[in-house]
Amino acid sequence: MRISIYQGPGEAGSVAGNLERLEARAAEAARLGARLLICPEMFLTGYNIGPATAARLAEVSDGRSLARAARIARDLGIALLFGYPERGSDGAIYNAVSLIDRFGATLASYRKCHLFGELDRAMFCAGSGPSETVELEGVRIGILICYDVEFPESVRLLALAGADLVAVPTAPTTSASISTAPGSPRWVGDRRVPGAGS
Repeated sequence: MRISIYQGPGEAGSVAGNLERLEARAAEAARLGARLLICPEMFLTGYNIGPATAARLAEVSDGRSLARAARIARDLGIALLFGYPERGSDGAIYNAVSLIDRFGATLASYRKCHLFGELDRAMFCAGSGPSETVELEGVRIGILICYDVEFPESVRLLALAGADLVAVPTAPTTSASISTAPGSPRWVGDRRVPGAGS
């Protein structure tokens, strides 16, 4: 499976702008032969946006923005993994990611369990546990978010569950340190992951 990674900046607070960016990056990744595009933690809204903005922009896991992302995946024939603030059925706000397959179906949702410092704790509630592995085109994928990967047991549990790949959307650093030019090695990563049909 060819995987593309977009680890560039989004537009803080602009879900519409970031969905346009998602579509452009997905189109480019699909053109390059990728089957999965991984975008940053909190990609749809930006990461360090503050508690009030996170709460205002939070959506349920099948909300309008995620429906648009599903259409992008289906129209371009590429799976997507991206972050957003999720409003749980309990009303709490979670730092979450969604994995959508190339047909537009949601394969997995995951909420960050290990919140990073006061920044995360001010905006989010912690998720309740590790993600389960799901199959995407013959590859078993487990999902963590950023700081979660610093806890070896999280990765170990996914490995024991059969993960071939642990995908970890992470917040970008400063925009000045990341090249966003199309074709830049930091814009599109290319890794071969063994799996059925590779």
